[in-house]
Amino acid sequence: MMIYLPIAEVAVNAWIVLGLGGLVGILSGMFGVGGGFIMTPLLFFIGIPPAVAVATGANQIVASSVSGVLAHLQRKTVDLKMGAVLQAGGLAGAFCGVALFNYLKSLGQVDLFVTLCYVIFLGVVGGLMFIESVNAWRKAKSGAVPKRSRHSPIHGLPFKVRFRTSGLYISVIPPIAVGFFVGVLTAVMGVGGGFIMVPAMIYLLGMPTKVVVGTSLFQIIIVTSASTMLHAITNQTVDIVLAVLLLIGGVVGAQFGTRIGVKLRAEQLRILLATLVLLVCGKLALDLLLEPSELYTLATPGRS
Repeated sequence: MMIYLPIAEVAVNAWIVLGLGGLVGILSGMFGVGGGFIMTPLLFFIGIPPAVAVATGANQIVASSVSGVLAHLQRKTVDLKMGAVLQAGGLAGAFCGVALFNYLKSLGQVDLFVTLCYVIFLGVVGGLMFIESVNAWRKAKSGAVPKRSRHSPIHGLPFKVRFRTSGLYISVIPPIAVGFFVGVLTAVMGVGGGFIMVPAMIYLLGMPTKVVVGTSLFQIIIVTSASTMLHAITNQTVDIVLAVLLLIGGVVGAQFGTRIGVKLRAEQLRILLATLVLLVCGKLALDLLLEPSELYTLATPGRS
């Protein structure tokens, strides 16, 4: 069933879009990521313009994250206080990210910039996460208990706050900084930032894995909502028809993903997430290196 997308100005198969939304919803529930690192490139692959894919993909992340958070709240695996601090930094980052996105769009370089960002960030993060996760999995199989120091340079920073759900007493500066960086990525790349947020919460902030997924999803909701609104107001690049299809698939998929995630060990979840990140990175890098089938395209002035 073909359906026309008025803002993207292309016709797509509605069932394919619903399927993409469901797939990303499953990933959201399993890994605590918004799934934008998968969704946005997939929208590129089916012909959605990058500017529309970034803005609309962020909107879909909101729905799947809300669905996933509700499931985690029932299990009491969400640190609301830590999530609020991360959101504060994320909102500031989203404003800066949209400003950068608009500037690059005016120069006509936003498509290349977004793709390069995906290749660099996904390659580095996916590679490091995969190596660490495989090592942790091997130690777990051998019976060794992996040790993660609870003390790091961040414990000497001022403005300390106690986060009881996570069992931490640390400065709010690192969480705000992490939130800010992820907010910028959300606005520029159309991602929830979970592929950065989840490792940062575990290895930088020292949060227990059991509360990381739910807290990451909680943070994603506000930041991606703000990013979507800013894109809609300043760029008019949010396609409502595309967003609704993605929302429906994402909400349903997140419920299944949450059930799958609780049945897997933390090391297994991180290995799967790292593998997905590297696969998407490889596809995007290949597209950049291969010569396109059409060397020239006609575009309406003012649109990316």
